[in-house]
Amino acid sequence: MSDAPVIKVEDMCFLRGDQEILHNVSFQIAPNSLVAVVGPNGGGKTTLLKILLGELSPQYGKVQVLGGTPAAARPRVGYVPQLIPFDPRFPVSVMEVALMGRVSRCRFGRYGAIDREAAAAALERVGLSGFADRPFAKLSGGERQRVMIAQALAGGSELLLLDEPVANVDPEHASRLYDLFSGLTSTMTVLMVSHNLSVVTGNATHVLCVNRGAGLHAIGEVASATFRESFGGMLTEIRHGCDCQVSDPAAGLRGPHHGQCHCAGECVHSETGVL
Repeated sequence: MSDAPVIKVEDMCFLRGDQEILHNVSFQIAPNSLVAVVGPNGGGKTTLLKILLGELSPQYGKVQVLGGTPAAARPRVGYVPQLIPFDPRFPVSVMEVALMGRVSRCRFGRYGAIDREAAAAALERVGLSGFADRPFAKLSGGERQRVMIAQALAGGSELLLLDEPVANVDPEHASRLYDLFSGLTSTMTVLMVSHNLSVVTGNATHVLCVNRGAGLHAIGEVASATFRESFGGMLTEIRHGCDCQVSDPAAGLRGPHHGQCHCAGECVHSETGVL
């Protein structure tokens, strides 16, 4: 197995209009990691996921996923959104949803024996082997999340991106999902957005703090609830409480674009973007 990073981001900046959403972001994620992405609402977490999926392109810097561009890597990346859009009146079974992960691999538009075996194996891996014929609409929120993860596994994903995977799940199913995520890292890399810091630190191998800037830190190196020393003041604090958010990105936003800015370093960075 290659030791090359699954994700490599270098000096990446992303702007929407005249507002800078992500500034000078650099990090690398090793294979078989379980990385929790934490940060405040509006800090850039979802934007980062969309960049890794190839749906958005940064204005500055480089982004590599599985050794290539995000767009080229997309067939090898599984993605499960926070809210799963579906029509509860549409009569689709759990097996049929899992098989959708094989669409890019099936020949002549028809699923074959290999496709069905892959989907069945994926459902078994997420603990739903007896659910194949059940209507997808009749499942609980946690069960639907597991079916969507099975869909990604059936397609042979090497990287799994999860946006708030337990946000609408009861505590019992949430615990099962976290156990599942940990188990998946034996064969793939998992990146999950989460706000529950206490649960994150008990399951993830790394925490990626995103608040305009970003910093990756190994869980084993975190001595307390604060990351102040680790990030040198760029991301000054993770506080426990109802929010469990990363705060104060001001110091990081004052830095230049590593020589890549249009204005040759003459721009002024405010706490909310580029002026």
